[in-house]
Amino acid sequence: MTCFTSYLQLTSWIVHEAKIHDLFMMISGPRQLGNDIDIYLSPLIEDLKLMLDQGIEVFDKFANETFKMNVMLFCTINDFPAYGNLLGYNVKGPHKACPICEEDIASQQLKYGRKTLYIWHRRFLRSHHSYRRLKKVFNGHQETGSPPNRLTGVEVYEKVNIIDHTFDKSKKKSSVTNIWKKKSIFFDLPYWSRLKVRH
Repeated sequence: MTCFTSYLQLTSWIVHEAKIHDLFMMISGPRQLGNDIDIYLSPLIEDLKLMLDQGIEVFDKFANETFKMNVMLFCTINDFPAYGNLLGYNVKGPHKACPICEEDIASQQLKYGRKTLYIWHRRFLRSHHSYRRLKKVFNGHQETGSPPNRLTGVEVYEKVNIIDHTFDKSKKKSSVTNIWKKKSIFFDLPYWSRLKVRH
């Protein structure tokens, strides 16, 4: 069972009160939704678009008046498997499971355990960081590489906009393997591709 709970923007001491929690959606069932999470998120996306365009009336207690507030979603916070489902990226792949590195990922597969390791993470440190010079505690080599360029939201949109995806787990999936699985429903929000941090 998956729950989505929205929290009111109130003072820090009151947001933990159970009575102010608004249960937005419950998804029950024995299986995870995977990419089909977009079906359940579609009402939320429609509401977000409406609140961005038309706004909602909010009462300001201090000024004792109402005003129109426009709402936008800043980002989502989730674990890595949910990140892949929301983003539309294949995070379960053996060698390209990082949506930041994508094609420039540095992975290594263990000879006996066949597990995939991503051990070149030191390249994300600044160029003169002391960890870059350490050998024994890492892979026996100094790190001299530079981090890959992050994809912008527009670049991600261009990659996923051409994908034809059917939201139905009962249907057999295409044999064509692609690192991107779908266009996320969040791209229906007009500002989503321009956000620096989306998930």
